[in-house]
Amino acid sequence: MTVSLSELKVNVGKYVDLSDAQDIYITKNGKQVAKIVSTKIDRVAMMESLFGIIPRDVDMDAERMERILK
Repeated sequence: MTVSLSELKVNVGKYVDLSDAQDIYITKNGKQVAKIVSTKIDRVAMMESLFGIIPRDVDMDAERMERILK
């Protein structure tokens, strides 16, 4: 969602509440200048973004133990 800075000033509480569901882009003179995002972590989206990054043949337990022993 995009909102002007003047609109944000008038209804700041409304847009803070809406930021839980979506990112709010703030514009000034028609240009994006800021973004309001939720502090809640979307764990499903985070995991989906990580799929395919770690090769399947990596032994996570061995990697964890190696890191602990250092």
